[in-house]
Amino acid sequence: MPQCEMCGAEEASLTTTKVEGAELELCSSCTDFGTEVRDESTGSGGGKYSTSSSTGKSSSSSGSSGSSSGSGSSGGSTRPRDMFDDMDEIATDYDERIREARESRGLSQEELADQLNEKASLIRKLERGDTLPTDEVQRKLERALDISLVEGQSSDDADWETSDAGTMTLGDVVKRKE
Repeated sequence: MPQCEMCGAEEASLTTTKVEGAELELCSSCTDFGTEVRDESTGSGGGKYSTSSSTGKSSSSSGSSGSSSGSGSSGGSTRPRDMFDDMDEIATDYDERIREARESRGLSQEELADQLNEKASLIRKLERGDTLPTDEVQRKLERALDISLVEGQSSDDADWETSDAGTMTLGDVVKRKE
């Protein structure tokens, strides 16, 4: 009897599933960790892999809607939402934002660390860009320095915000040479 390549359980039939780039033969319990590999001859879609993950099975997936049984080849389908859709993306220049805000307030790295109740070595690593701030440290920094570390949310971007989404066009922004 074949064994699951992830958990080792013996099961009569295993499913070929792609997990983090590797194709594995998995039992029905472990297929939730990846995307089921479909043969080109079974679906009408042109791709080798299915775009739907196999989270619609009866396991403890409370946030799943179970609508992942489609092959992804229908024209108007949208991809299923995941936990990363609701997360803010940290700005690529977060290290510069932290350093500039700290220096503009006349604080040393040690003074800022004391104020945030964090280690000075953490502030040094953040300002060098060696480490990303945790959510808690990010909130502390944003509050203490009155900055935003989220992508697209710098103080320069405040001019771009509008309450009526979709009314600004490129022509409203561009300065033409005449």
